[in-house]
Amino acid sequence: MNMVENCEQNQQKEENMPQSLTHPIPLLTPYQLGPFTLSHRVVLAPLTRQRSYDCMPQPHAIVYYAQRASPGGLLITEATGISPTAQGYPHTPGIWSKEQVEAWKPIVNAVHEKGAVFFCQIWHTGRDSHVGRYAMHIADYQPDRQSPVSSTSKKMSGQTLLPNGKDLVEFSPPRALTTNEIPQIVDHFCIAARNARAAGFDGVEIHGAYGLIDQFLKDSINDRTDCYGGTLENRCRFALEVVEAVANEIEADRVGIRLSPFRGHLGFGDSNPEALGLHMAEALNRYKILYAHYIEPRMVTVLESFPMEKSLLPMRKAFKGSFLVAGGYDREDGNAAIESGKADLVVYGRLFLANPDLPKRFELNAPLNKYNRETFYIPDPVIGYTDYPFL
Repeated sequence: MNMVENCEQNQQKEENMPQSLTHPIPLLTPYQLGPFTLSHRVVLAPLTRQRSYDCMPQPHAIVYYAQRASPGGLLITEATGISPTAQGYPHTPGIWSKEQVEAWKPIVNAVHEKGAVFFCQIWHTGRDSHVGRYAMHIADYQPDRQSPVSSTSKKMSGQTLLPNGKDLVEFSPPRALTTNEIPQIVDHFCIAARNARAAGFDGVEIHGAYGLIDQFLKDSINDRTDCYGGTLENRCRFALEVVEAVANEIEADRVGIRLSPFRGHLGFGDSNPEALGLHMAEALNRYKILYAHYIEPRMVTVLESFPMEKSLLPMRKAFKGSFLVAGGYDREDGNAAIESGKADLVVYGRLFLANPDLPKRFELNAPLNKYNRETFYIPDPVIGYTDYPFL
């Protein structure tokens, strides 16, 4: 075979290969995320899985996260409580104790062995919690049967599950934090960040999309009259104090934050989400954190949708660090988001849950497994957790 024939055969082989193997799609191009060199831009979203019994990370999480780790990929853990008072959902993990730090270590090691970067999402549920007022409610989230804390004393509407994951009860009335108590909550975020680094995590993502921080941000919830309420600047004060303290604790280039200005969690939103999202994006620049992770103002659950003319683009332009987006993305619009400059990285939840090899499937444009919504939050250590098939 002469050289010309050989070249022609090679060219024909390339033409028959999937396009992504010869010309990487935007989602599969490298990205420098501060000190971290990523080989692709497909990020595992923080997904509450409710498999951490007694607030302790479990050995089956080693399998779950390692399945979704790939060389140069970025994973974000499920929301992880910063203190005993931060809990509000069944079987969710914490990172406030030495025992929890030790339980996280083998999970982090398994992800690092696959060559991935791993961030721990730290949060406080605020008023999204329950404490029993009667003897029959013996399984409380709050220690010493104290009221959940929040920016407000306004009660959440609807119901929540008790720690047993079975019984539904109404949310308990919260107690508004006093001004003097807020520094202690900030300190709990710092301790959690320090513990995350001790467990081996590469950094932390502060959960401000809902929970306590969001309850300070949104004007339909925050009814305070002190320096943490009223004006937009005051409502953002708590969030920014947490960011500044955590950045000082573990270095700014190991800190991200997740925000959802457009979403009204359980019916409570903000009267001007565009202004809220933009103000936070601009203010975050002062602290030079690694990334801002925003949830899209579009379909984010089966129950909520937003007008498509709403956009994260002003926030994207205002924030100087890396910009992550989440909210119902698939392969096509994820590629479009990267190619257009709308985002640096795209965060996938349900698709990544059902397809542990999602980056490879995107590369080959392969069919995707369908997720089973009924097994999202069951406590089983395998079903709906580690049993989704690979290619």
